[in-house]
Amino acid sequence: MLNRNRHGAMTMSPSTSDPAALRDVVAVVLAGGKGARLDPLTRDRGKPAVPFGGAYRIVDFALSNCVNSGLRRVQVLTQYKAVSLDRHLMLGWHRFFCRELGEFLDILPPQQRVDESWYLGTADAVFQNIYSLEMAAPRLVVVLAGDHVYKMDYRALVAAHDNTGADVTVAALPVPVGAAGEFGTMRVDASSRVVEFREKSPHPPELPGQPGMCLASMGIYCFSWPFLLEQLRADHAAASRHDFGHDILPAVVRSHAVHAYPFRDENRKADAYWRDVGTIDAYFEANLDLVAVDPQLNLYDDVWPVRTLPAAHPPPKFVFADPGPEGRRGEATDSLVCPGAIVSGGRAWRSILGSGVRIHSWAQIEESILMEGVDVGRH
Repeated sequence: MLNRNRHGAMTMSPSTSDPAALRDVVAVVLAGGKGARLDPLTRDRGKPAVPFGGAYRIVDFALSNCVNSGLRRVQVLTQYKAVSLDRHLMLGWHRFFCRELGEFLDILPPQQRVDESWYLGTADAVFQNIYSLEMAAPRLVVVLAGDHVYKMDYRALVAAHDNTGADVTVAALPVPVGAAGEFGTMRVDASSRVVEFREKSPHPPELPGQPGMCLASMGIYCFSWPFLLEQLRADHAAASRHDFGHDILPAVVRSHAVHAYPFRDENRKADAYWRDVGTIDAYFEANLDLVAVDPQLNLYDDVWPVRTLPAAHPPPKFVFADPGPEGRRGEATDSLVCPGAIVSGGRAWRSILGSGVRIHSWAQIEESILMEGVDVGRH
């Protein structure tokens, strides 16, 4: 469906099924973070490569959103201990992109094309790949974090950006003021134009009519390409952290059209679902929620599926059902059990068993996350 924006230009609504609707848009997925607060899970891999829900990696959510949205020109910027992530992307994700149709999933580590440094911040990571973006010749660039768990149709974000004629549109959602220290926060006017942006402020502006709540950036940005290019070049020449939230957005809210886009998810639940599983506690809670009868995150969704590398494993197996209260019984209840797992006379309750997990006789597993290949002996 066509709409006319405030500048009189015709734009496409997010409900379109036209496969060409996003061909002039490139998604840049920032996937180079260390995830230090997730140690030891990130000891040998970056945060986007950390398993989630047994069968997935965290980066699968942003990439699934791209594929489901029809956004098929994607650059993934990697850096920290990227072997695990690179392998996952090459084996699991290239199959969704057809070069003959102009689609691509490019994996871009620091190439020292601009200088000899690693990525110094989120903005610098994109700046160091200006050459690749220029070769793609986008009209818009959607910048995504590769380490968040959520479902989102990026077509709606692009349509909102076009309809307002913004230079940059920031996806946002309400969060408690007490959590604002983890996010960039915004103050917006009646037209959703951002008039103030603070990064990780202990005293964010509260939302009108919602005491105790503030409007937080999700780290998802839709930029008009000429504007982004101008800002990246200016930021590179300045003494800054070279970060979108710390440097670029606070500097442009008064001089350019910066708009907020209220997050609308594709999770098909009453409450919107978005998680930054950046700490062990947050990671554990988000995973354990998946074993509930009605979890907050819907993984069993054919309309907006979460995709990943297909498992080359046999089905999970449960063996032994000895009679009597002391008998062995291989079972798992209120649990997610991945392909290749064998529960051999042990029991699992409210747990996630990764691929290749073994639980032997009389072992009892409760409220636990067992990563791939874990072997729990007899007890």
